[in-house]
Amino acid sequence: IFSVLSYGRLVARAVLGGLSQTDSRDYSLVTASCGFGKDFRKGILKKGMCYGDDACFVARHRTADVLGVADGVGGWRDYGVDPSQFSGTLMRTCERLVKEGRFVPSNPVGILTAGYCELLQNKVPLLGSSTACIVVLDRSSHRLHTANLGDSGFLVVRGGEVVHRSDEQQHYFNTPFQLSIAPPEAEGVVLSDSPEAADSTSFDVQLGDIILTATDGLFDNMPDYMILQELKKLKNSNYESIQQTARSIAEQAHELAYDPTYMSPFAQFACDNGLNVRGGKPDDITVLLSIVAEYTD
Repeated sequence: IFSVLSYGRLVARAVLGGLSQTDSRDYSLVTASCGFGKDFRKGILKKGMCYGDDACFVARHRTADVLGVADGVGGWRDYGVDPSQFSGTLMRTCERLVKEGRFVPSNPVGILTAGYCELLQNKVPLLGSSTACIVVLDRSSHRLHTANLGDSGFLVVRGGEVVHRSDEQQHYFNTPFQLSIAPPEAEGVVLSDSPEAADSTSFDVQLGDIILTATDGLFDNMPDYMILQELKKLKNSNYESIQQTARSIAEQAHELAYDPTYMSPFAQFACDNGLNVRGGKPDDITVLLSIVAEYTD
């Protein structure tokens, strides 16, 4: 009886598989990070996962893998505020919420909202602003759920082509949507968006899909075709290979950022907005490179 039952189940799965390609395996993300601060902290991580004023995290929970990047708004330096404090605290808080299981995989905006609320209620005064992008892979449903506020973002690459990408959110040229905490006297003057304003998407992913999550330091300096060229060098889904590719992408973006003659995506965008600009855009660069793989404990 047992063998007949097992066989029946296999046939059922084969028939179902033919119809809907059901895959009972859990998926996970193999992720590597690399980045550069735009000043002397080149390629050096500060406390936590911070490159310059950028911050990021990679967290695992039994139901999901979660990634995040945030880009601290540099203008706060003029007020004696370290912009990396806000982005770093936001990402560390989101990471802790994920590790404690205080999130729903299908609701990445919820992670951002809970993290931001915690910052607002923080006993230690914290000032600053940052963009944020959260990407969640639900292990069993094989769905990717994303929330993007501002001009950081992600690309999903399959078969050498971009199949999904985040939308940039800008109030006006070079002024992205952002989460902020301002001193009482500056409230209403400082731009502050609600986490709920984040652009969110959900879609299915496949084994071998490449997910690139990054701050605008990458996207402002490297067009898609250049990123895709680098991703072709990815030989397999082992960590070393992903780390090497993440590094080569970050290094190339960092180099282009300081090329005064290069027509960068940022310069192109500036020209479209009536400004005569050439060259790369010196900025902090954070790259998280992930491959969708079969989940192993």
